[in-house]
Amino acid sequence: MVDESLLVQRMSGRKLSGLIAATYTPMTASGDLKLDVIPQMVEKLLLDGISGLYVCGSTGEGMSLTTPERQSIAAAFVEASGGRLPVIVQVGHNSLRESQTLAAHAQQVGADAISATCPSYFKVSTTRTLVDSMKELASAAPETPFYYYHIPMLTGSSIDMPEFLTQADEAIPTLVGLKYTDTKLFEFQRCLELANRQFDVVWGCDEMLLGATATGARAAIGSTYNIAAKLYRQMTLALTSGQLDAARKWQSQAIEMISTIGRYPFHPAMKAILAMQGLDVGPCRLPLESLSSAQAKSLREELQAIGFFDWCRVTAEPSHS
Repeated sequence: MVDESLLVQRMSGRKLSGLIAATYTPMTASGDLKLDVIPQMVEKLLLDGISGLYVCGSTGEGMSLTTPERQSIAAAFVEASGGRLPVIVQVGHNSLRESQTLAAHAQQVGADAISATCPSYFKVSTTRTLVDSMKELASAAPETPFYYYHIPMLTGSSIDMPEFLTQADEAIPTLVGLKYTDTKLFEFQRCLELANRQFDVVWGCDEMLLGATATGARAAIGSTYNIAAKLYRQMTLALTSGQLDAARKWQSQAIEMISTIGRYPFHPAMKAILAMQGLDVGPCRLPLESLSSAQAKSLREELQAIGFFDWCRVTAEPSHS
């Protein structure tokens, strides 16, 4: 039986805030999990000012991992976090039965929330099907807040999100909001303002964080927060203190950084940058590529040329002059 008082407590008034790192999955050179690195990863992110962890998403190669592997990773991040910051576990799968297994496990190990993409091999083309699918999935973790993960560029599902939230609100008791990874700021704003700002809508496009923050985003989930959280924190601080030109400068630097990384296989390049910062999380698993030694050397040189290694260490407050 569901503890309804506990459910209400967990669903109400606990919106995410700040920068939430979409965590990488540490692996050995042969592609096996390397769970002993996770505590070090969490400590680094805490020092960088990260306010939450999003585990086994696109960044964490969740779709390339087995269900037991995903369970092991989720448990390791929850344990390493020690309640110091929320852990959201991504449980989406082409098999909704496997998603239910992952969701139930996430609740069992104490994840603060679950999140899920929709099945993507067979495309979800109607709002009703999306609601029914997410209802079935979320029912396996009836005491854990649920965030739908909207990322149409990967799932191929472009359902109208305000319509989904409206229909899902009644059907899914644990629904609290969305991870919104698209570039439609107008739709993001509609979701934020829906039902008297009922839903916790979290931004998911690092290149557009400034626009999303100006639109009303309180939290963002992203890959590059793993390597440059301090840059994004400076941008947010500049914006909230009324220094729009400075905020634009920080966002411009983030865009340049992402553009530079994007000239290489993105997630393998990100893992290489983490190694450059002293955190060896290994390579990615096929079908993602690995960087050659020449590519890693070239990447480091390009990042040095744009000043990245200074940005990621930035500690100064923005000028008030």
